[in-house]
Amino acid sequence: MILSVGPTKKLKGSIFLPSSKSYSIRAAIISACGGVSKIKNFSSCDDAKAAMRTAKHLGSSVACLSKKDFFIKANFLKEKKFLIVNVNESGTVLRFVLPLLALKNSKSQVIGEGTLRSRPNQFLTKVLREMGRDVKGKGVQETVPINIKGGHLKGGPVGIDGSLSSQFISALLIAAPFLKNDLRLSVKGKAFVSQTYIEMTINVLKKSGISVRRVSKNCFLVKANQKFKGLKNFIVPSDYGLAAFSLAAAALVESNVKLKGFLDPSLIQADGRIMDFLKIMGVKIKKTKNFLELKGPFSLKGGSFSLKDCPDLLPIMSVLALFAQKKTRLYGIEHARVKESDRISDLRKELVKVGVKIVEKKGEIIIYPQKEYKKNALLNPHHDHRLAMSFCVLGLKVGVRVKDIECVDKSYPDFVSDLRKLGAKIKKI
Repeated sequence: MILSVGPTKKLKGSIFLPSSKSYSIRAAIISACGGVSKIKNFSSCDDAKAAMRTAKHLGSSVACLSKKDFFIKANFLKEKKFLIVNVNESGTVLRFVLPLLALKNSKSQVIGEGTLRSRPNQFLTKVLREMGRDVKGKGVQETVPINIKGGHLKGGPVGIDGSLSSQFISALLIAAPFLKNDLRLSVKGKAFVSQTYIEMTINVLKKSGISVRRVSKNCFLVKANQKFKGLKNFIVPSDYGLAAFSLAAAALVESNVKLKGFLDPSLIQADGRIMDFLKIMGVKIKKTKNFLELKGPFSLKGGSFSLKDCPDLLPIMSVLALFAQKKTRLYGIEHARVKESDRISDLRKELVKVGVKIVEKKGEIIIYPQKEYKKNALLNPHHDHRLAMSFCVLGLKVGVRVKDIECVDKSYPDFVSDLRKLGAKIKKI
């Protein structure tokens, strides 16, 4: 379906921010590892649903207490002769479940759909083989389907490349407490990206009774035979990465907007950097534990921003950069090429359609703002939810048409209806 987003004079009103996709996935998978958990404010996005289904595959009994509240009783030791787990399009769920399935004695297979069929996993599968289990994916990059056969997973000193995704490291940390030997995990490679996401994983593990010690910047120690005690009452915070789209929209057009939610400062979020970036660009936001409020528009400053630990902010930061006073450089983003799309080349390819002057390099882009942009261009998000939502925000300023708008369900199913509530001119074609 194509969505037409027209130039909008004013955004006004309030919406409830979506729950964090990243924390929802971690809560579901870690809850399945042991104990009894009650998760509140769980995300309704496709990836979070895949995580909850995966918790069931791992042996958990799951009761839905309300639309966003779940009760999970783990039974991780439960074995099946052969298990097929469909993680749909969630790269995070795929990576998290692989070491957990490798702990079990039974054979299993992990399958996926859509863009997941081209996302690489070779760094993780290689390490799992080194740890003693027969794990093999499709092709050189070891994409889905991935089969797990013989062998037994063991701990000890393990090294993994951290330049492609932090999800590999988080996955091993979640599985490590089940091992019979301590896991000493060293991160290698040219870069160590998205480290804040690992801190998020460690935070949720701690709430479940699991201790992870960071020996150094690139080394983690997890003691063997630790027991998961469950998350008890865990409230999933609102998602800053998804709030970024509404914040950017309100910063670009005349607005008086309040974004309500659960903004727990103790639960670190990688995409929380959007608040710092917006402040540097000249946006003023009133923040409390219960809401974010801003009145736009703002005269935006350009600048140089490292997205090494928050690559998901690349699409929306690029749209903001189009309307800055000077050029903007977004760097440390090489790993953004292996997300749901190639978020560097695909993003540049589409933004050029509206007349953007953009320079693409291996791990950065430079955007030179123009006085005018082409109107009503048809933009293809390449089945990437964050590109689709960013293009909609762009449409509020210049008017665009966005293909495949359904892909936003991966993280933010209510995105279109929320924009409508705020007064955006939107029409489905």
